[in-house]
Amino acid sequence: MPVLTRLIPSPVAVDIRPGALNDLASVLADERISHSGRLAVAVSNGSGALLRERIAPLLPGATWYEVGGGTLDDAIRLADEMKSGRYDAVVGLGGGKVIDCAKYSAARLGLPMVAVATNLSHDGICSPVSILDNDAGRGSYGVPAPIALVIDLAVIREAPLRYVRSGVGDALSNISAVADWELSHRVNGEKVDGLAAAMARQAGEAVLRHPGGCGDDAFLSVLAEGLMLSGIAMSIAGHTRPSSGACHEISHALDLLYPTRAASHGEQVGIGAAFATHLRGEHDQARLMADGLRRHGLPVVAEEIGFSDEEFARAVEFAPETRPGRYTILEHLDLSPERVKAAYAEYVAAVAG
Repeated sequence: MPVLTRLIPSPVAVDIRPGALNDLASVLADERISHSGRLAVAVSNGSGALLRERIAPLLPGATWYEVGGGTLDDAIRLADEMKSGRYDAVVGLGGGKVIDCAKYSAARLGLPMVAVATNLSHDGICSPVSILDNDAGRGSYGVPAPIALVIDLAVIREAPLRYVRSGVGDALSNISAVADWELSHRVNGEKVDGLAAAMARQAGEAVLRHPGGCGDDAFLSVLAEGLMLSGIAMSIAGHTRPSSGACHEISHALDLLYPTRAASHGEQVGIGAAFATHLRGEHDQARLMADGLRRHGLPVVAEEIGFSDEEFARAVEFAPETRPGRYTILEHLDLSPERVKAAYAEYVAAVAG
C-alpha cells in the first residue's frame, strides 16, 4: 500500500508569548534563517520607530528601512531600496501595512520573510497575500507566506484596543466564510479542501468560544494562533476561500462605496459574517456570533459603525460585484433590493441585545 504524504506550507518558527521580541535574533539563528545577522528590517515611522530603538542593539547586522505606507508603490520602492544589500531575509516589524509591504518586497527579491506583528488586527500576519492600495483602489497580491512568525504579547497589549477587536472580527468571519465555501460545493461542485476548511473554522470557533477578554494573555494567544492558522489555511487552499466569503464581499463593498467612512476591516467583516449567517437561516449561530462580537466590544449592526440601514443594504446589493466568480449566500439568494432591506431588518431585530 503506498504511503501518501502532503507537504503543508507553514512557518518554520512560531514564537507567541510575552517577551518574544527580545529573542528575535536567537530564533532566526536557531532556525537557520539568518546566521550572519544580515537582515533588511522594514518598519513604520510610528510605533515601529520606537521598537527600532529597543531592538536595534540586538540586531547589529541589520539595515533598517522605513515603510512610507501601504501602497503598491511603497512596496515596490521598498524592494528597490533593499536590492542593493546582500541579506539573508526580510523582517517586517509592525502592523498590517508594514507586513504586507515587507511580504511583497521579499517576494520581488526572492528572500524569505519574517513577520514580527505588533498588532493583531487581521489574518494577514501569516497569509500568502499582500493587500496593497493601488491606482484602482485596493488589490490582493499573491506572495510566499512568512517563513517565521514572532508575536510579543507584551507589545500587543501596548497597541490600541481597536486593533485586537478588529482581529477578533476577522477571526470570527472564518466561520461564515467556510460555510459559504461549503455552500458553493453543494450547489456548484466547487472543491473544498477539508484540511484548510477545518483549520479556518476551528480558528474562528476557538476565538468565539474563549471565555477571556481582549486584555488577557490567554485570549491574545488564542487570537494570535487563530489568525496564524487562517493564513496557513489560505496557503493550503491556494486561495482566500477559507477566510473570505460574503462577509468580505460586504466589507469590500463598504470600502468602495464609502471610502472616506469605512470602519476597520474586522468590524466590517464581523457584521458581514453575522448577517450572512442569518441569511443562511442559521439564526442561533448568527445570534451566538453577534453575542461574541458584542462581548469583545465590536459592533453588531451597521448603525454602530456609522452607516444607515439603507447604506448597508446598498453595500449588500453591490457586494457580489467585488468578487466576480465567487459564490456565497449572496449570489445564492440573489435578493432584490427590497428583500435585502427586509432581511437586514429581520437580522437587526434578531440580534438586538
